[in-house]
Amino acid sequence: MAVLATLVSALGIVLLTQGSAQAHGVAISPGSRTYLCYQDAKTASGALVPTNPACAAAVAQSGTTPLYNWFAVLDSNAGGRNVGYVPDGTICSAGNKSPYDFSAYNAARDDWPRTHLTSGSSIQLQYSNWAAHPGTFHVYVTKQGWSPTTPLAWADLVDIGSSTNPPAVGSPGADGGHYYWDQALPSGRTGNALLFIQWVRSDSNENFFSCSDIAFDGGHGEVTGIHNGSTSQPPTSQPPTSQPPTSQPPTSQPPTSQPPTSMPPVDGACMAMYSVTNSWSGGFQGSVEVMNHGTSPSSHWTVTWKPGDGTQISSLWNGVLTSSGGNASVANAAYNGTIAPDGNTTFGFTANSSSGVNLPNGSITCTFS
Repeated sequence: MAVLATLVSALGIVLLTQGSAQAHGVAISPGSRTYLCYQDAKTASGALVPTNPACAAAVAQSGTTPLYNWFAVLDSNAGGRNVGYVPDGTICSAGNKSPYDFSAYNAARDDWPRTHLTSGSSIQLQYSNWAAHPGTFHVYVTKQGWSPTTPLAWADLVDIGSSTNPPAVGSPGADGGHYYWDQALPSGRTGNALLFIQWVRSDSNENFFSCSDIAFDGGHGEVTGIHNGSTSQPPTSQPPTSQPPTSQPPTSQPPTSQPPTSMPPVDGACMAMYSVTNSWSGGFQGSVEVMNHGTSPSSHWTVTWKPGDGTQISSLWNGVLTSSGGNASVANAAYNGTIAPDGNTTFGFTANSSSGVNLPNGSITCTFS
């Protein structure tokens, strides 16, 4: 949502030189560090301004770029490897192999946003399906007595379960879309802990890493440490976790995660990644990579986002721009609508910005037709 001037030169190279598309996802319930920091930092203007001290320190170290891409904690070559491959102390950042700098989210501190749970209970885990792919989710929790003020090591973690190809609700590529499954929590636990999930794709070597700070204190999913320390209450009811909903996303989905109703639907094959390649006083240059995660070539694509407050696109190339209801939509040009499977194309633009908010207000969506 917001990229400061000191970060734009680094952000400009993100993924634009890579030939293959990448999927994305982290836990949204219990929320991962990146997801809850993103929720904490969102403002009406589109800027990311965290109130939580751990989230603020992460932004001070790594900027808002990784936070805006909260779903991209990944290693494209992990292939299911973990112990002996990802160094201790870097587990929450996928061994620092992501296209973005998530190293700040390894910080050993006890003030990350936290989800409060009951030991021995069964919860519904929800994991973002930002791009949908088959695979297995391996779930771990830290041992009793682990302290969040010590760097996370593999020896601290105990395997508590897994789920292969669980059901999903909501649209891939949207904030609220997610996989979900039942997970039994260990009994006899008290105090702070960390829930770690490694998503091992079965159709590629790409893996995703997710760290969620939790507390075994009799809670029922309440989240603390976001929005100036307020407590976010869980919903009063959830759908039966053993049955997929017939049409609507579960009620546990945060209402703030829904994309604007004027946005187009999102399919699981098309994905867009937005970056800022240059900035100056009163304006910036942006680039959007459009990727095909599907198995068939695309024929036409459309990318839509809501520009940050005070942003007006002044010129655009390699696409056709239309604006409606405060959203900017870019369709392919006559010569770049076809994207091969695992391929990509890029369009660029310049924009005037009176507020200095150079990234979208909310998520960027992408569709093929």
